[in-house]
Amino acid sequence: MNVWSLKWKLSVLVGLGCFFEGEVGEESPRGQFLSINAFDYNCHLDLIKLLRQEGELVKLRRARQKMSELFPLTEGPEIWLEYAQYSIGGIGQEGGIEKVRSIFERALTAVGLHVTKGTALWEAYREFENAILETAQLEKIHTLFRRQLGIPLLDMENSYAEYEEWSEDPIPETIIKNYKKALQQLEKCKPYEEALLGAETPKLAEYQAYIDFEMKAGDPARIQLIYERALAENCLVPDLWARYNQYLDRQLKVKELVLSAHDRAVRNCPWTVGLWIRYLLAMERHRVDHGIISEMFEKALNAGFIQATDYVEIWQAYLDYLRRRVDFTQDSSKELEELRSAFARAVEYLKQEVEERFSESGDPSCTIMQNWARVEARLCNNMQKARELWDNIMTKGNAKYANMWLEYYNLERAHGDTQHCRKALHRAVQCTSDYPEHVCEVLLTLERIEGTLEDWDAAVQKTENRLARVNEQRAKAAEKEAALAKQEEEKAEQRKQARAEKKASKKAKKNRIGDKRKADDDDEGEWGQEEEEQPSKRHKGDGDGVLPEEDMEVETGLFGRSGPEKPDCPANQKEKASTSRKDIPKVLHDSSKDNVTVFVSNLSYNMADPEVKLKELFESCGEVAEIRPVFSNKGIFRGYCYVEFKEEKSALQALGLDRKVVEGRPMFVSPCVDKNKNPDFKVFRYSTTLEKHKLFISGLPFSCTKEELEDVCKAHGNVKDIRLVTNRAGKPKGLAYVEYENEAQASQAVLKMDGLTVKEHVIKVAISNPPLRKLPDKPEAGRASQFAVPRQVYGARGKGRTQLSMMPRALQRQSNPVAKAENGMVQNSPATSSEPPEEPKKMSNADFAKMLLKK
Repeated sequence: MNVWSLKWKLSVLVGLGCFFEGEVGEESPRGQFLSINAFDYNCHLDLIKLLRQEGELVKLRRARQKMSELFPLTEGPEIWLEYAQYSIGGIGQEGGIEKVRSIFERALTAVGLHVTKGTALWEAYREFENAILETAQLEKIHTLFRRQLGIPLLDMENSYAEYEEWSEDPIPETIIKNYKKALQQLEKCKPYEEALLGAETPKLAEYQAYIDFEMKAGDPARIQLIYERALAENCLVPDLWARYNQYLDRQLKVKELVLSAHDRAVRNCPWTVGLWIRYLLAMERHRVDHGIISEMFEKALNAGFIQATDYVEIWQAYLDYLRRRVDFTQDSSKELEELRSAFARAVEYLKQEVEERFSESGDPSCTIMQNWARVEARLCNNMQKARELWDNIMTKGNAKYANMWLEYYNLERAHGDTQHCRKALHRAVQCTSDYPEHVCEVLLTLERIEGTLEDWDAAVQKTENRLARVNEQRAKAAEKEAALAKQEEEKAEQRKQARAEKKASKKAKKNRIGDKRKADDDDEGEWGQEEEEQPSKRHKGDGDGVLPEEDMEVETGLFGRSGPEKPDCPANQKEKASTSRKDIPKVLHDSSKDNVTVFVSNLSYNMADPEVKLKELFESCGEVAEIRPVFSNKGIFRGYCYVEFKEEKSALQALGLDRKVVEGRPMFVSPCVDKNKNPDFKVFRYSTTLEKHKLFISGLPFSCTKEELEDVCKAHGNVKDIRLVTNRAGKPKGLAYVEYENEAQASQAVLKMDGLTVKEHVIKVAISNPPLRKLPDKPEAGRASQFAVPRQVYGARGKGRTQLSMMPRALQRQSNPVAKAENGMVQNSPATSSEPPEEPKKMSNADFAKMLLKK
């Protein structure tokens, strides 16, 4: 890689939010940071990697230093042990021994209670004291042994044996008692430690169980330690930091400890606004200097939040802090001017910076301006400024909402005068479009209590005129909506009728072909000599094998082809078909066995021997009692069946096979539930609510595989699951859901992957938040009765689509419809005539020949 390629890559990193020193360094007017988001962790790693490859040692050192300033290192037992051993090298300096002891004591305070790794630190401390052993040092070693034996640590039996061997005097009874108590506590901790050893990263559930256990015990030092251990492996989990900081704020309340934890939280998870807000509150609670709090707020603004509303929340928290600093008993003060300046800056910041980035300010109802108006009216007695603010609020699209006008009216009512209240309500009556009746009622109530007769008459006239216009507008809107609904119904009816006509035409065509063959069979050998037999085409639904000779149809026509000596006429074939259909048993389901039965659907119609195939598939879940596939009247498998097990647990386990691909299609496995008795039952197994740790990706190429998508996503965190959305035939729809381990990783992935190009397709990435599903309208009772059939005949999922009558109602109402001409004859359609159709005159081959020769 040459220098220019390095600079090009570094310039890309600069655009992503990193820094590059050299042409863009501290000495440059552009400054060291050319950053959209200086808290981009992966961007810092990429920069360090590139600098290491190029051997830029000076810049590499500075890059690492900048990263360490932004992102803290975890203080684990290993780091403390290394630090303590390193400090021993300075033992020969003045005060060196005391300095080493101080470092060891700090290490023991931080991680000395670590059950699995704390022993090494205690042993190192004792070895250090042994190395400088003097007569006066013996008591220090005794003290270290006694302190260690009172703490539940692994291998503490060996430490006790070592103490017995080292000590010339017998161990005191109090030390033995504390040792046994620590052993008992160690036994209680062992299950949690073993769970952590056996679990895979990030071990959040195991750590949470351990934390709950320590919280019940109530030892602050051990609670703090287990939180620190959990955060060492899950430093990018905002919820864990939030719970830890909440515990420190409410229980320990030690300034240095609390502020340090909050600082590490926002440095590890800078994109989480809640952590910044808690940090500002903690600094205010511990009376940190105002300049430091303001500086921390500025850092929060540059943290790169992922939602516009996050900026509204951080501004509101800072404004609350500034408001609490103001002494409102004074007419003016420096703090008050700072508060007003901050309110104005917040409004401008949301309008310019946030709206430019997110295409929205995040504050559509202007809550910050509302709070500003309340401060001016209630605390500063400045109603004129409050009214100016509310005029500004109403010009931002809020004048049509009744609740906004009533909020302003209540402020005027409490701190203004009646004249401005009346003026506000008159404007509200004129502008409100969502609940004008409510505003009119409030206006009439005001005039009833405080107004004159003229005021009352004006209010009545204004409200009546306004409500009349509103009712007129609503009537027009209702008419328009009804017209649109009617158009939709007509279009749906037309589509339905077109489908029915298409099906009827296909059926009529089949009938013409059947009549033609019937006529040929009746007029054997009239034209030409007999020739060799020609088999006819098999129809859909007939057997898969070749028909035997006596069942084969032949054609007799202009070229002298005739049939065998004893052909079966179509009537006999129809009779045989009806007989074969009667032989197919109907699949009945016993609803009392729903708990041991699953309903399997979306299978391939071409599945050969579905009973054998599905039995092999479901036997892994438990003993299968019966498999009942459903066939059509022609004996064709319809793609669904019932699988009955011997035990209920087997049926529950079988639900895990849902969406398994079988012969190229996703197989649907759902509980067997009668929807007549449980109409609200849903079998959709995925969440339909907001999931902050899961992403929704659209715009994917159809050829994208699960493995390819995982390669793209795993660069931004640990991927737990990927689901490619397909249709019922198993074909991809270009959509996917990607589940990460935590919210932090998902948030980073959204920032990095949204707008990414995958196989020449630009994908869109967002946090998973599916829209609410519209419930289908319930059918009318009269219409439902047309298709009412016994439920058990068709199974738990009701009537199949192919069993519905597709005949349009318009044709059903005709008493004597005229069918199309077939073979030169006009006949009544047997499907729609209310009387028995007349038998059409049969035509022989000779008649067909004469008819054609005339043309």
